[in-house]
Amino acid sequence: MSTLRQKLSRTARQCLNRAALVAALLCLAQPGWAQADATPAALDAAGRLLAQTIELRAALVAPGGGDRFPEDASARALALPDEWALTRPGYSGSVWYRVNFQTPRALNRNDILSLYIEHVCSTVQVYLNGQLLHSSGFNDLPPGYVPSAFTTPAGAHSIHDCNHPQLVGLPTALLRDSGNDLDIKVSGHSLATTASRQRAGALSALTIAPQSALVAQHSRQTALQVSAPQALSATLVLMGSFMFVLGFINRRESHLAYFGALCVGWAGVSTRMWLRGVPTSHASAEFFVCALLGFIVWAAVQFLLRYSGARWRWADVCLPLQCAMLTLSLALAGPMHLNLVATVWYAILSVEIAAASIWYLRSQRESHSFWVMGSLLAAATAAAMVEAAVQWGRAPAFAAQIAELLAPIVMVLVGLRLVQQHGKALHNAEQDKAHLEMRVREASAEIERNFRQMAELRVEQVTERERKRIAADLHDDLGAKLLTIVHTSESERISTLAREALEEMRLSVRGLTGKAVKLGDALGDWRAEVISRLAQTGIEAQWTAPEDLPQTLSARAYVQTTRILREATSNIIKHSKANSCSITAGITEGDFVLVVQDDGAGISSEVEARLDRGHGLASMKNRAKQMQGQCLVESGPGYGTVIRLTIPLNRTMESS
Repeated sequence: MSTLRQKLSRTARQCLNRAALVAALLCLAQPGWAQADATPAALDAAGRLLAQTIELRAALVAPGGGDRFPEDASARALALPDEWALTRPGYSGSVWYRVNFQTPRALNRNDILSLYIEHVCSTVQVYLNGQLLHSSGFNDLPPGYVPSAFTTPAGAHSIHDCNHPQLVGLPTALLRDSGNDLDIKVSGHSLATTASRQRAGALSALTIAPQSALVAQHSRQTALQVSAPQALSATLVLMGSFMFVLGFINRRESHLAYFGALCVGWAGVSTRMWLRGVPTSHASAEFFVCALLGFIVWAAVQFLLRYSGARWRWADVCLPLQCAMLTLSLALAGPMHLNLVATVWYAILSVEIAAASIWYLRSQRESHSFWVMGSLLAAATAAAMVEAAVQWGRAPAFAAQIAELLAPIVMVLVGLRLVQQHGKALHNAEQDKAHLEMRVREASAEIERNFRQMAELRVEQVTERERKRIAADLHDDLGAKLLTIVHTSESERISTLAREALEEMRLSVRGLTGKAVKLGDALGDWRAEVISRLAQTGIEAQWTAPEDLPQTLSARAYVQTTRILREATSNIIKHSKANSCSITAGITEGDFVLVVQDDGAGISSEVEARLDRGHGLASMKNRAKQMQGQCLVESGPGYGTVIRLTIPLNRTMESS
């Protein structure tokens, strides 16, 4: 035993000398730092801390329970760190580690010597010179403990300190100058009964130094292994719950619901990194973690498929069935074969995730988000590969810590990306909604306008039919009777009045029928009528108008113009005392212009008043206004009368 202690002391001194050499090299490599802090006081303090630091990388190891190191057991020397998966595969229970160290002589009275354990799994008890100093809720498992089932016994409570670094103060009153025995009792589980290599029994190298030199290191490691996973788990739970509710409400974005389930499931698995105790047995806790991975892969694969726009019926059926098969296979294998079955499933699930990722990237290679999602998926793949290397013992344990943090960070980044896209989609939807509402209003206005036009057209059609009916009645009934009077009356006056009434009726019927009249034909009718009437009274008539005009007049415009021309002719015959009359017709700047001029006595104020009372000139002007034209009368006593009628042909044709 004394020989072993001498070897351990010699090993500790060698480690101390190597650490001093490394510190000196670092000072030489960083001159700025050395100049800033290389004061005599600082160098003296650093030298004292360095002299007081003890690195312990070997120990006496003996399996056993109880509250004392088994002196009678066959202890053997073993290097630290000690991973049970390598040194004692298949072993579950308690193991004692004993190290011996000398109390540093330069220890400051105001400081306390402390023990730092970076990694211990699952729980630990620390004894200094036979006195219990620290216990992390110890599970005292008997040597060779074998879990029988995944059932949870009454009062069972599983405690795991695998991710919690330990900092234990060593009271000065218990320290001895000649040498101190530090006994560490570790209770752990075999690799076969755990879901991952990091959960199997293990003890890292030990560091003994003043507490002031270890607090910062302990705080950094706690933040990395406990606080960061805890914060990420809380973030995943909040973000995942929000995403799940959002995707569940909006079924068209079901990928959000699957991503939310993925985040919540991963947060559940990550709780083993920072949650020290669970109210269940170790076998049940590991079984739950393995079974939850099937649910996580289900959510991840469906998220990638739905996010790429694919929705496969067979995936909707096979993935839940796979979760059930995974759970059933773990239950049938039992706790002693948990790691083996889980490793097989890890390989299968990894292939599925890789296939879904490749499918997503292939379907999105033309999308703007290809490189963003591709980078995030590459980071997640790297984390999975590192985790696999750690499980197979091909990578150091600290690499697994980085991989376990990288995966939730990738999920948070993907979640932020999805939130950004969803917000952009909502913004675009609001814009589309506003645009659609504007289009609906425009369409409604157009429908109302078309409805009014159809109603007006319907009214016009009904009016047109009624006009034609009235015109037919006038022509068939009243026309026939007037024609009978014309041919049978013995009185010349009655026959003349009947003939005039018949002409007026025919003109009215023509206006009611609504048939347009060519301007050339209308001029011919007007010329024949006006010259005939003026010639009967001995007034010489001159008619000037172009021939073969292509323009047309509406039936209403033709009737109104005919009546204006008849009224003007009647006034010349009755009141002008003219000897001659000239009628000029033509097209001027798109307007039809008709000028009637006589050489009579003109219109005196008395005659004009009598004409207005008889609605002569006033009716002519009103008829012109109805055609959106104008009728001007220029006259003076002894200078004759000029009547100028102007009708816009385009408006007249539209009114037809």
